Amino acid sequence: MLEPFKFKQFSVEQNLCAMKIGTDAVLLGAWSNPTKEPESILDIGTGTGLIALMMAQRFRESDIDAIEIDEPACQQAQENFERSWWTNRLSVSQVSFQDFVKSSTNQYDLIISNPPYFPDGQKSTDDQRNLARFTDALPFEELLLGVEKLLSKDGLFAVIIPYQEEEEFLKIANNNQLFTNRITHTKGTKNAAIKRSLIELSRQEPFGKLKVDELIIEISRHQYTEGYTELTKEFYLHM
Repeated sequence: MLEPFKFKQFSVEQNLCAMKIGTDAVLLGAWSNPTKEPESILDIGTGTGLIALMMAQRFRESDIDAIEIDEPACQQAQENFERSWWTNRLSVSQVSFQDFVKSSTNQYDLIISNPPYFPDGQKSTDDQRNLARFTDALPFEELLLGVEKLLSKDGLFAVIIPYQEEEEFLKIANNNQLFTNRITHTKGTKNAAIKRSLIELSRQEPFGKLKVDELIIEISRHQYTEGYTELTKEFYLHM
């Protein structure tokens, strides 16, 4: 029996989900930084519901919609929401993002997503895992086209993707009139290659040169950097 992952203010069951809790989701949930509290938040591909729960902890007045295409994961997210302090502000729907975009009349002040990112050709024999983590389930073109429709005038879109996909992702974003506010590159250790790009987009074109930050996660195995500790201290029990 897989034990729930315990955070400071909530716990997350993950036994029904193909993709378990990982650093990417925690990074994104902690890194996203609206200048004012969003009234409405959308979590695309919520999985266990972790990022939505992080948003509920951080933004105490926000209403949070989560969507998830996989039925067992959607069920798990619902159960995790119901066990939290913030169940009245959290909702989850089993639907693809593409269908959600077609049917939704809402706009969101913050949209957040840890999207599928492995390119076709690396699939496993686990259909549920493939659905959770392959770009053909939610190509970047469809993700960004939908975000452009659902994002409020002054809204923000926060996402984490593989670093090697960053250039193409930003090109597609610009084609959809979504512009880069912030980028943070993450590395496992100081001498490791850049692994992920944390990106924040909005409808406003930036002024001046974009500043790109870097975040290193570990000094050595299980010894975390000051930057990573500071970013995640409100969530991890060990921070």
